Amino acid sequence: MSSLEILSTDLLAWRKRQLEKGGRLVDLDWLLDIEGGLSWSELQLLIIEPSRKVFLEQPFNELERIWLKHLDDHTPLQYLTGRCPWRDFELEVNPDVLIPRQETELLIDLALDRANSSDVGSWVDLGTGSGAIAVALGRALPRWHGFAVDKSSEALLIARRNIEHLAPKAQMDFAIGNWWKPLRPFWGSLDLVLCNPPYIPSELIDKLDQTVKSHEPHLALCGGMDGLIECRKVLAGAFKALAPLGWLLMEHHHDQSDEIMELMRKEGLEEISFETDLQGVRRFAICRRP
Repeated sequence: MSSLEILSTDLLAWRKRQLEKGGRLVDLDWLLDIEGGLSWSELQLLIIEPSRKVFLEQPFNELERIWLKHLDDHTPLQYLTGRCPWRDFELEVNPDVLIPRQETELLIDLALDRANSSDVGSWVDLGTGSGAIAVALGRALPRWHGFAVDKSSEALLIARRNIEHLAPKAQMDFAIGNWWKPLRPFWGSLDLVLCNPPYIPSELIDKLDQTVKSHEPHLALCGGMDGLIECRKVLAGAFKALAPLGWLLMEHHHDQSDEIMELMRKEGLEEISFETDLQGVRRFAICRRP
């Protein structure tokens, strides 16, 4: 579709009208970026210099249709557009998969810090969802062999499309099943495993933002009464599945750090540590098989 030339004054007036209907400014500007092709920096220039002209990749009526749908039933804009920027690429997403969060990007950096001394190895994205982690690892470690695992066949379809499109040179297999089980033939040889399991306590699900609790898959959110049911399952199989000196990096809820690290100790794992998210909150637990 060819770009549409728009007067900046018309764009800013349209933006103001949409916000008067409801919603957050940051979300509307995200929509203008992803669907309209107008970056945040370009938008700021228009605000400072309203005489400039701008080119939009979608007409106002299409952008407004998406915005009103978002306001009407709180559907995440990522699902309405089918797109989600993450790290340095853009993923396909739909309601079958959790929308990748910004803080999870840090998990990739933490993993690569522990993989950079090895030219080859094997990595696993346990509970791959959209395939975000698998794409990032496949791009960063092209000589390694990867596994993308999920119990949802619908999620694996999305992950496969994302990986084939965004990391076409990655050496990777897809496995359907619950955590370690589909990887049984490879137990004892997995060098680097990342996992972002469901970890929200069930009593907190109803307190989540409407866009999350009403639209994102509870399978990928709810971790049972204390939020640790799935975390325990992952850690219970970690010693057998990891290669000697293999790493496991796990994301968790903001208040679960001490419990997760204690579970790692009980499973015989070593070099246990934590890392914080963008707000300085303990968000990642790391351990290694001796």
